[in-house]
Amino acid sequence: MRRLVAAVALALVASGCSGDDDAADAEPASPSSSTPTEPEPSTSSEAPEPPAEEPDPEPTEPALPAVTSPVSLPGLMREDFPASRIRPGAVIEETSTYTRRIVTYRTGDGLRISGVLLRPRGRGPFPGIVLNHGYIEPSIYDPGQGLAREQVALANAGFAVLHTDYRGHAGSDPARQLDRESRLGYARDAIHAVLALEREPYVDPERMAMLGRSMGGGVTMEALVAYPGLVKAAVTYASVSSDFVDNVRHFTEPGRPEVAQRLYDRFGTPQESPDFYAGLSPRTYFDRITEPLLVHHGTVDDTCPPRWARATERLMQDAGVRSRLLWYEGEGHTFYAQWQRSMDRTIRFLNKQFSG
Repeated sequence: MRRLVAAVALALVASGCSGDDDAADAEPASPSSSTPTEPEPSTSSEAPEPPAEEPDPEPTEPALPAVTSPVSLPGLMREDFPASRIRPGAVIEETSTYTRRIVTYRTGDGLRISGVLLRPRGRGPFPGIVLNHGYIEPSIYDPGQGLAREQVALANAGFAVLHTDYRGHAGSDPARQLDRESRLGYARDAIHAVLALEREPYVDPERMAMLGRSMGGGVTMEALVAYPGLVKAAVTYASVSSDFVDNVRHFTEPGRPEVAQRLYDRFGTPQESPDFYAGLSPRTYFDRITEPLLVHHGTVDDTCPPRWARATERLMQDAGVRSRLLWYEGEGHTFYAQWQRSMDRTIRFLNKQFSG
């Protein structure tokens, strides 16, 4: 039923605003409404018959976009996402505020995915958050790598944190090349991570969030358009472009040209097959996002250019997404001097959404 609720929420999404101030968790503007006219008083001595009650219409999902290729976000939107349980593994750290351990969970396409889970001390229920890491060469990736600072900050703030490793990383099952390059496999892993985490008895399923960094920002956007209503709020840091072609040209062509060529040989170039590449671009489907989104980006990021963040924010606003883009003067891709400020804003933003 979550998708039915999300469909109603989609029609009620109000636009947010962008800026760089400490009111990052400000309420979005409310939609305008007109004041109903008072009815004329009745001149009859008898009370009028009350109108017959009509049953509320059943909520319906918005029409799904057409599938132009099975390798596409519309294809992902049509998949079933059965929720698995988290299997605990070895404890790797215990502190006064949380326990960190290796875990695994299952995806709908039958893969076992590893990750790192941080459970706060106490009974809960705690809000839950799934972390989607940026690109790290899978052959050298270690469990939970990429968002270690964020894991600790969020666990210390009382969040149950699941950092997914993605397929093909650490202890996860291998990934098909196309799942890796399209990021669709990673989006599946992120969606199933949320569904597994919210089944834990110490987690509040009504207070779930997602955070993605760099490539993980793109994975987060894919998950939001594929599964509206999956979480209550989302955050991205230094995200890749919401246009798939931007990322291929900026990262894949210079870094792995043979992979880019195989992609073009199979599906055509962006000029030859624009619909295929649009089907892999979250921006094509921003009107499906129902969650408020907080976006952090440094002004001198030379890995994911600031123009990508500006374009994504403009398109989200045009689509009615409650997004807010915060700039960090002088910060590059990895965030150093202002990282703590950004995390304070993130935690404040999430708590604000959870309390609404």
